[in-house]
Amino acid sequence: MKYDISERYNCVVITFKGNLMGGPDAEEFREELHELIEKDKKEIIVDLGKVKFINSSGLGILIGGLTTMKNAGGELVICQADKKIESLLMVTQLVKVFNHFRTLDEAADYFHEKGKED
Repeated sequence: MKYDISERYNCVVITFKGNLMGGPDAEEFREELHELIEKDKKEIIVDLGKVKFINSSGLGILIGGLTTMKNAGGELVICQADKKIESLLMVTQLVKVFNHFRTLDEAADYFHEKGKED
């Protein structure tokens, strides 16, 4: 499981690459989220555009990240899931749990518009 973290659009963008299957990197990812929370960075976009495969452990990582951010008063959204991953989200009913956007720009616009409402 590989990922890059960058800050764009006044949000934190986490770009996963390859296969999202859990393992020892899952704990490292959780710790990274807690560090972001400590820095008051709570608007997270997870970019799945470069993910080739995701299993149940990978879904668990995303759900854990969503829960962590919600508990801290933040939000985690996903974007750019391909058709295979999108259908997995539908079958597991996670499409109802995550805010999902087709593009990174749409996800950033969501947080931008949400910031105007606050």
